[in-house]
Amino acid sequence: MPSEEDLALINALQIAPRAHWTDLADVLEVHPTSLAARWERLRATGTAWVTGHLVGDPQAMSLSFLEVDCDMRQRETVSAALTRLPNIATVEHSAGDRTLLLTVITESFQTFSDVVIEQITALPGVMGYRSALCTRLHHGGWAWRLGVLNATQRAQIQRLATVIGPTQPVPDSHRALLPHLAVNGRATAAEIARAVGRSPATVQRQLNRVIAANVLSFRCEIAQRYSGFPVSCQWFVRVPADAHDQAARAIGELPQVRLAASTTGEANMIIVMWLRSVAEVMDVEVTLTRRIPGIELLRNSIILRATKRVGWLLNPDTTGKGPAEHPLEVTDLAH
Repeated sequence: MPSEEDLALINALQIAPRAHWTDLADVLEVHPTSLAARWERLRATGTAWVTGHLVGDPQAMSLSFLEVDCDMRQRETVSAALTRLPNIATVEHSAGDRTLLLTVITESFQTFSDVVIEQITALPGVMGYRSALCTRLHHGGWAWRLGVLNATQRAQIQRLATVIGPTQPVPDSHRALLPHLAVNGRATAAEIARAVGRSPATVQRQLNRVIAANVLSFRCEIAQRYSGFPVSCQWFVRVPADAHDQAARAIGELPQVRLAASTTGEANMIIVMWLRSVAEVMDVEVTLTRRIPGIELLRNSIILRATKRVGWLLNPDTTGKGPAEHPLEVTDLAH
């Protein structure tokens, strides 16, 4: 079980994933060496991890949410097979039925329809699927916070975060660094240099350029069981077409939100939240109906467990196992 000091460090890295230990030490009032050791322990136990993935072009990419029905006798086999598919960012088991919930990210709609759907439907045990394509992503898991730090600390750490701006081209020679940052978003130039066989000075220059180019999205994740919000619930709702932005603003005020996306289909919005208990589902639904005029709560689904989240394999206890064998390159759109 992580301590309050552990959670404070994770919260800090959610805000500034690559902040230097010396800078964080001033805010958290802990020696830099202690912070480094603390983080290595959290990472080694799968309690928390930082990844860095390519930022995709939102105008070209396709983000989709699938419900896959499968034979209960083959559910585990199907789940394992889906977890191995690189374009499937997240695989979750629904408590309500035989359904697996997937988040799929592809470089284009064509890849989604021609490749991923074919891969899914070809699996033995898959009985059918329903898909909803994202038309606008309002909130994502990259912005979710533990809420352990006070306002002053959050503001101080925010100043340490990388300023996000327009992406810049990166030379092909620099792209050798990217797989290592996908596995460890806090990897140092020295660590990457040993892995790629280049001098630390060269890698440091290349790393600085890669980060400055804003081609990577860094995010710090925590094992859900240690987050204080062990229950995950996904809602399928319908909102009047002209009220999506207003609804998104109201949803964004709720600290439990991991994802809110406008989608195609009868349920034209999907909401995902991490909750303190199943009892909180009713509280959230009351809040949504009060704050969003015209919203229809069509159905919800409690998640029993996830085997993959944003390209990262998970153990049954929600701790991180490590990157998928064929990591998803672009996960900036996932929850």
